This record gives sequence, C-alpha cells and structure tokens, in this order.
Amino acid sequence: MSGKITATCLCGAVRISCGEPAGAGGYCHCEDCRKSTGSAFGVNIPFEASEFRIISGEIRSFTKTADSGNELTRHFCPNCGSPLFGTSPQHPGRIYVRAGIIDQPSLVRPASQTWCESKVEWSTIDPRLPSYPEGRP
Repeated sequence: MSGKITATCLCGAVRISCGEPAGAGGYCHCEDCRKSTGSAFGVNIPFEASEFRIISGEIRSFTKTADSGNELTRHFCPNCGSPLFGTSPQHPGRIYVRAGIIDQPSLVRPASQTWCESKVEWSTIDPRLPSYPEGRP
C-alpha cells in the first residue's frame, strides 16, 4: 500500500488525513476486535502519528486492557458509531486505522493475521498469509 490515504466515517462527520501507510495492515481475530467491529475480525492499517490529522468532526474513545496485556484505546464517531482508529501507549508513534473507513479501499492489502487462536470457525482468509496464534512476535 502506498500513497496519501484519507478516511471518513459512515455519516461523513469525521474526516481524517492519514498520510502514508507505515507498513502492511493485518487481520486481527481477537475477541476485542470482533466485538468492536461487529464482525469476524478487525483489519487495521498502521500510520505514523506525526502524519495523522482529524480534518473534521468530533471523536469519542473507549480504553480497555486487551488480551495481550496492552492498553488499547479505540476511537469512534459519536454520531454513527463507526470504529475509526486505535492507539496504544505501547506504540506511541503509531495509529491503527480501521480499514473499513479508508476512502481508497483498493489500497488496503492485509499481509498477515493475528490472534488466530480466537478465530471463529466460519471465517476464512487466504491461508497463505502469515498467521500467528496470538500477537505478532
């Protein structure tokens, strides 16, 4: 994935300029990602915090300790509830944008999957992707 990325929530109230991707995105099958997305997994794309800007709209946040033991804050649109991005003190220079809000979806190419031990049986993703039982080593 390369190029300047923008993102928008479902109702359009929150608009974000993400900058250039800081690496390949990935699928996450942890229970927290499943519950926060309402789907079988989350897809997260890393960006440098220094290039990330909220252009318009207000956000709300929810912080929880994940199965990894890391504190994660999930940010969302208070109007439509769209999950927007995540932050963590363990990765202070990174922001993990939810792939579903990216305005250029053809640029999203998840390159791995994590927390596969929590994967639901009915979810199938390319078995050739690197897969990890928990977080990435």
